[in-house]
Amino acid sequence: MGRAIRIGQLGCGIVGSAVLRMLARNATDIEQRLGASIEVVAVAVRHLAKERDVPPGTEALYTTDPHEIVGHPDVDIVVEAIGGIEPARHLLLEAINNGKHVVTANKELLAALGQELYEAAERKGVDLYFEAAVAGGIPLIHPLRESLAGERVTKVMGIVNGTTNFILTRMAEEGLEFGEALAEAERLGYTELDPTADIEGFDPAAKAAILASIAFNARVVSGDVYREGIADITAQDIAFAKRLGYTVKLLAIAEQQDGEIAVRVHPAMIPNEHPLASVRENLNAVFVEGESVGELMFYGRGAGGGPTGTSVVGDIIDIARNMLSGGRGPGMSTYSESPIRNIEAMYSQYYILLNVADQPGVLASVASAFGSNNVSIRSVWQEGTGDQAQLVMITHRALERDLQATLGVLRDLPEVTKITSVMRVEGGET
Repeated sequence: MGRAIRIGQLGCGIVGSAVLRMLARNATDIEQRLGASIEVVAVAVRHLAKERDVPPGTEALYTTDPHEIVGHPDVDIVVEAIGGIEPARHLLLEAINNGKHVVTANKELLAALGQELYEAAERKGVDLYFEAAVAGGIPLIHPLRESLAGERVTKVMGIVNGTTNFILTRMAEEGLEFGEALAEAERLGYTELDPTADIEGFDPAAKAAILASIAFNARVVSGDVYREGIADITAQDIAFAKRLGYTVKLLAIAEQQDGEIAVRVHPAMIPNEHPLASVRENLNAVFVEGESVGELMFYGRGAGGGPTGTSVVGDIIDIARNMLSGGRGPGMSTYSESPIRNIEAMYSQYYILLNVADQPGVLASVASAFGSNNVSIRSVWQEGTGDQAQLVMITHRALERDLQATLGVLRDLPEVTKITSVMRVEGGET
C-alpha cells in the first residue's frame, strides 16, 4: 500500500462522470484489491460552470485545456471519454507519445483509425485498453484478446446496439410501425439527439469492425463492414416473421469464410428458439463461436453511464496492475493477411415478400426466376388479397450475387407488381 496511480480524464459527460463516481465510491475496495490507490488529478471539460453529477471536490480538478491532461507530468493513465474522431485522435496520440497509458470507449475512433493508435502504443511500450468501446458493460474484448487467445474463433454474431433492439422489440410486442417505435425510444432517452448512427447501422458497424479485428487478428475498419439499417423494416415484416417462427433483430456478424473475413451489419430473421431472439429491450448479446470451445454467449447492458463506466474502471485497474508488476497487457495483433470478402460473395438464407397478380402460373414464373439463378426455395406461402396476392418465401443458403440476380429477373416479370421486402435469415442453415 501507499503507491498512487494517477488518472487524467478527457471529458466528463454521462460516461466520464460515471467513471469518477465509481472510482470515488469504490476507492477502498479498489485499493485493497490493487495494492495501490487510484487518484484522479485532472479532468478536462468544455464548460467549467456546467453542473455535473460528480463526487464533491471534483470541480477543483477541472481544466478547459485537454493538452494539460495528456502532458501532465503526474498523470499515469489518460482516460478518454469525449468521443468522435477529432480532437480525440490527436490527444490520444499525444498522450501515448508522452508515455501515458490510455483507456478509451471511443468505438468510432478505434474502428476508423485504431491501427494508428495500436502502433503508437506498441512503439512507446504503453497499454491501450478499450473494453467499453463494444457492448458497454459486457466483458467482451478481454475474453477475445486474452481468454480465447489460444482458440481459433470462427464467428462472432450478436446484438450490439441497444437503441435498435428496443425499437424492434416494441415493433414485435406492440405491433408498432418503425416511426412509432423510434418516437418512443426518443421519449425514453434511448437515442442520441441524431439517431442516424443507430438506425442506419453505423454504430454497430464500428463495433463489428473492432470485434472482427480482435477475433481474426486482422486490420478491419468500419468501411470494410457491409451495412444496412432498420428504417425499412415494417410491422408487416415483423408479423410475417412471427407467423414463420422468426424474430427480427439487427445483427453484427463477423466470420471467416474460405480464408476470407466477412463482416456485415443488417436486420435479419432468426429462429425463435435461438437465444438471441429472446434478447429484449435495450439489452445486448454476442455469440462467439470457436473450433474447440463451441458457442459462448455474452449478455447484458451495452450502453449507459453505469455499465460503460464499469468497463472503463476495469481497464484502469488492469493497467494499474500491469504498472505495479512492471509488465504490459496484450497489444493488438493484426498479422492476418486475410482479405475482406465482398457482400456479393457472402452466403445467407433470405426472406422475400412479393406482391403478385393472383392468377394461374404466377408461382411457376417466380420459381423459375429463382431456379435459373441457382437460388433454391425452402418454403413458400401465398396469401390472396382479391386480384392480388402476396408470396412469402424463405430460401436455402445462396450467394448474395445470385439472390440479387434473381431479384433483377423478378422486377422484370409482369406478374410481379412489387418486391416489398428482402431480409436475410440467420441462425438456421449452415
